[in-house]
Amino acid sequence: MTHWQSTLLSSSAPIAEAIRIIDESSKQICLVVDDQGRLQGTVTDGDIRRAILRSHPLDLPVERIMNRTPITARPDEDRAALLARMKARRVHQLPIVAADGRVVGLAVVDEMMQVDQRGLDNWVVLMAGGLGMRLRPLTEDTPKPLLKVGNRPLLEIALEELVRQGFRRFYVSVNYLGEKIKEALGDGARWDADIRYLDETKRMGTAGALSLIPEPPEAPVMVMNADLLTKLNLKSLLDYHHDHRAAATIAVRDYEFQVPYGVVRVDNQRIVGIDEKPRQHFFVNAGIYVLNPEVIARIPRDSFVDMPDVFDGLIRDGLPTAAFPLREYWLDIGRMNDFDQANRDVELEFPDR
Repeated sequence: MTHWQSTLLSSSAPIAEAIRIIDESSKQICLVVDDQGRLQGTVTDGDIRRAILRSHPLDLPVERIMNRTPITARPDEDRAALLARMKARRVHQLPIVAADGRVVGLAVVDEMMQVDQRGLDNWVVLMAGGLGMRLRPLTEDTPKPLLKVGNRPLLEIALEELVRQGFRRFYVSVNYLGEKIKEALGDGARWDADIRYLDETKRMGTAGALSLIPEPPEAPVMVMNADLLTKLNLKSLLDYHHDHRAAATIAVRDYEFQVPYGVVRVDNQRIVGIDEKPRQHFFVNAGIYVLNPEVIARIPRDSFVDMPDVFDGLIRDGLPTAAFPLREYWLDIGRMNDFDQANRDVELEFPDR
């Protein structure tokens, strides 16, 4: 419960300030207080992402998105009581509030259980079986995940970032030039990680390789395309997935483009309006997912399956799904200009440690 004071902010502070505090702190929460330090509400990483989904501007005061009735604890509650309450209420943080309403501490479940030191139990699947056709000729002899960004292979940068976050168990799906990927990564010992491989012997789509996982997972599985660079902490995604009690969660990215023409709206032959070069706004698939074990079990064995097919089936069957909006650095390296951009970004975003 140390350094909790850095999470405090006023109700008039903008959402952007809450993002800064959350990004600079390991506690993933802001405590909104008045001038006397009395708790007014809380803002979590999940609250901010839900605000992004609702297209709220980042200069909006945090009082517009804060939880005004957060679960709290008393100063006299011991560690066991705090952990039991957090588990029962499915929360990751508990503000410690005195009788007069002042905040006097903050309990964070990861700190109390020292999760980062023991490593997370979740498997991460890195999908590295693609042909990389749009990056030819660079990928004629080198699989795309092993192309060097700066002075390191793309897949190695992603793997090191995930290990730094506490993940230690990995499957890597391989197909095109898969032996080169196995030779480059080995069994993961040099990262103190366990790396295993899913061998695709044919094209299996963006989800089919998950059917090759040899043993049914016991916890949600993180899935990520191996041609991505991102600063997203997958633990935040996993927490969001649990908080929304989803069977499957997909990370989405805000995408906007401007139509270069005037758009004419018609009703049969009547013109009802003209919009001059309108901007279109979408959330697009960012290639990062969380899937519960029962979702992995639904994927047909050794078949061609794309991830949209998986989500379409869940939606059709009424199973809960969630969208997690990314606000961190993210780059899909699909084309040559993306590869060039990655080489410009890598030293700033992913310095070689």
